[in-house]
Amino acid sequence: MFKYFPTNYVWNLSVDLAIEMGAKIGEIEEMCAPLQDAAKQPDAAGTAAFRGTWSRMADKLCALAEEDEARGRLISAGDKYGRAATYYLTAERLQPHNAPGRSALYKRMLDVFNHGVNLAGENCVRVEIPYGEAHLSALYVPAEGVEGRAPILVQLNGLDSTKEMKYRVGLPRWLAQRGVSSLVVDQPGTGEALRLHGLTAVYNSEIWASRIVDWLETRDDVDPGRIGCEGVSLGGYYCPRAVAFEPRFACGAVWGANHDWRDVQKKRLQREGNFPVPHYWEHVRWVWGARDTDDFMRIAENVHLDGVLDRIKVPFLVTHGEKDSQIPLQWAQRTYEQLVNSPKRELKIFGEREGGAQHSSFDNPTNAGAYIADWVAETLGGRTAVAKSSN
Repeated sequence: MFKYFPTNYVWNLSVDLAIEMGAKIGEIEEMCAPLQDAAKQPDAAGTAAFRGTWSRMADKLCALAEEDEARGRLISAGDKYGRAATYYLTAERLQPHNAPGRSALYKRMLDVFNHGVNLAGENCVRVEIPYGEAHLSALYVPAEGVEGRAPILVQLNGLDSTKEMKYRVGLPRWLAQRGVSSLVVDQPGTGEALRLHGLTAVYNSEIWASRIVDWLETRDDVDPGRIGCEGVSLGGYYCPRAVAFEPRFACGAVWGANHDWRDVQKKRLQREGNFPVPHYWEHVRWVWGARDTDDFMRIAENVHLDGVLDRIKVPFLVTHGEKDSQIPLQWAQRTYEQLVNSPKRELKIFGEREGGAQHSSFDNPTNAGAYIADWVAETLGGRTAVAKSSN
């Protein structure tokens, strides 16, 4: 794990994620060098300082991108807007949910991200999935080199990630190379669903997952018999739950297991394990729509997979970092053990040799992500090698 701030796990997590989303080391240094003292301050003061330096860098990149646009250099502009969006996103993620200007910062990130993707000509389209009186927003990444209907992997956020973060880390691109499409969703409790529509998290993830499958079945570029599901971090709970109760999913995979999140919360009350974000208890109350911590703990009692996983009758991959300091390795082992009716279950633990030993492999997701992409491609009928030319 790259530790720019020796005493601040949450900030190091954010920097590492930003690097995996495409941040450049020179820009990281310019943003982080002034923050060493702030990293040791209480959350309110520290995160405000973090937001200041990261937002200023994003603003500068946007100004440079505008200059590129004026000269017709749209690919270069798109690349700069893409990094700017990553920096806005990283800054926004660390703020308390009611911080002045947070909503505007998030909307700015969305606009800059979408503009950058369009200018750079990336293989990515924003889509909206009907959900009650609102919708769920998602990023759709079509498979490459596939004629007609393609297999697809629905990808779910964790507690504090967003569709833009998951897209930038790279799994959709790796899958597209393997002939598998991606739908990266801001499900209730995350991203646009929470911030713009007030859709809070629910423990029975099949409610919204089934609506996603309904929508995919209307598309003529998706094979309805080859729809998989993947979840990262807290998505390591949402995904198995959804696959267990939505039989139309053809497989499932978790990038970091999360078998018993209620137990994790009880341990965190005792200050055991690392928090993923500052202002943690305020954040989880916001995500789950809880009135107070007691109400949140009552909600969390439902967030576990005991008595659920024997319903899964499709292939399932469980991955976990050997040194995960947020979710103990025992929970990955528990998930695997309870997948008794999966015809093809696998537990893959990432350690020092291949990297990705930390939580959801955020310290080095490339090898872990490639492993997941290969497994999904093999399971859903994609490819794991480039076809040789006949010339």
